[in-house]
Amino acid sequence: MSEFHWIWLTEVGNIPLREGRRVDIGGRQLAIFNLGDRFVVVDNQCPHKGGPLADGMVTGDSVVCPLHAWKIGLVSGQVERPSGTGDCVKSYPTRVDNGIVVVGLPASFLQPAATGILGARQAAWIA
Repeated sequence: MSEFHWIWLTEVGNIPLREGRRVDIGGRQLAIFNLGDRFVVVDNQCPHKGGPLADGMVTGDSVVCPLHAWKIGLVSGQVERPSGTGDCVKSYPTRVDNGIVVVGLPASFLQPAATGILGARQAAWIA
């Protein structure tokens, strides 16, 4: 049995290069980013003041929070600026299946069940 439940998010063309979008799943907000060579998904709240990371500026493999300019590594989830905080955001495994970005989430995350534009195992997409 898989450690993750794989949830369809959106078609790859819906996430512009070097941008993020918010996705609501099971009552939580995630941010999905297109880094060009891959997609990454993290919790959408900056650990500093809860700023919406999906609205931040993507630079390299990081995003800069739009509220107070904290820089978060999107692959590791670690705060890069300011240094030494020890804070991080949770990141989730992703893959692309037939042009659809898919995220792996633990079962506890999916209560209530995720639903949305692509069917019963789909997230609620927020443009």
